[in-house]
Amino acid sequence: MVTLVAVLTADLLLLVQPGRPVATEAVRARPDSRQTPVAEVKTRQPVKPLGTLRKPHLFVVTRKPFTTRMLKRVARLRGVRALELADAASIMLDGKRVQTLAVDPSTFRAYTPKVTASSDPLWNNVAAGDVAVSFVLGSDGGLALHSRVSGPAGPLRIGAYATTGFGAVDAVVSRDTGRSLGLPKDNALIVSAPRTDSAKLRRSLLKLLPKGSQVAMVNPVLPPAQTQPRAWAAGSFMSGEQLTVALRAAVSKLGRPYVWGAEGPDTFDCSGLVQWAYKQAGVRMPRVTHQQWVTGPQVPLSQAQPGDLLFWRNDPTNPAYISHVAIFWGGGKMLHAPRTGDVVKLVPVNTRNLAGVVRVSPAVASGVR
Repeated sequence: MVTLVAVLTADLLLLVQPGRPVATEAVRARPDSRQTPVAEVKTRQPVKPLGTLRKPHLFVVTRKPFTTRMLKRVARLRGVRALELADAASIMLDGKRVQTLAVDPSTFRAYTPKVTASSDPLWNNVAAGDVAVSFVLGSDGGLALHSRVSGPAGPLRIGAYATTGFGAVDAVVSRDTGRSLGLPKDNALIVSAPRTDSAKLRRSLLKLLPKGSQVAMVNPVLPPAQTQPRAWAAGSFMSGEQLTVALRAAVSKLGRPYVWGAEGPDTFDCSGLVQWAYKQAGVRMPRVTHQQWVTGPQVPLSQAQPGDLLFWRNDPTNPAYISHVAIFWGGGKMLHAPRTGDVVKLVPVNTRNLAGVVRVSPAVASGVR
């Protein structure tokens, strides 16, 4: 059976079949005859064929470029199997602040989900100067496929909606394009360590790296024993007073505009509204939606209480990805910042593509990275 995918490029709608994880031994992928022909593929020089798929576990950003000596020290840490250098920065794209990664398309593609990694047209267009943006940035942020948007060094073409698997990254360009945009060089590192506890490795990296370095788990998850509320001690969740403060803070922003990447106090995106409102109650929430998804146990929608968080999977380029969050108000209503061109509003709960309901634990929330 063929499933509708996950990579939408300006030149291509790709159809693929779901695949199994690839072994860690090196293999060279052959062209997939099932891929739809491409009308136009922009490229300066061909991107290398996909090799071994590698699952990313940690994403590192430092204040200074990685040196060869530092990379060797990281590579020697227990469990590290592969490293990928990149350039990372927050840039203005079409008037929006966007977390952007400049990569070598030939090698970085192996660290993305299989359907993204397998798309030669996508990576050829990135190599030629296009920008690949997350589906959420495209839909909620108002960046249309094929469109040219303003960037730090002139217009850029939105060449693809594609998941990279990195929730904190909303746009990917080639390293050549990154140079023209002024991104710092070699300040980001992707670490693949499939047989190691990512939390322990993160602590080891923080000890090893220069002060001020940031290390985030690519897909943080709660331990299985912590997924049900009954396994949590009394006092693990927000108090009634905290919930009241957070809800009052959120509802005070009704009518304020949605702005991609905004964290308040006058404009918000969906996760920015959650972070800001809960901060008023003394709760330190992580910034992005997929991190907020693991700030406490999941509860059935029928048991949702005011102040719980509702999450959706709306991204057709990555059906498993958590792409939107709202605050449960009670009485079948939710408060959220929907998308570009809209405002913070109180509306009936929408159950289409609903991923689940999370009850926030302040202690867990403060530790999600």
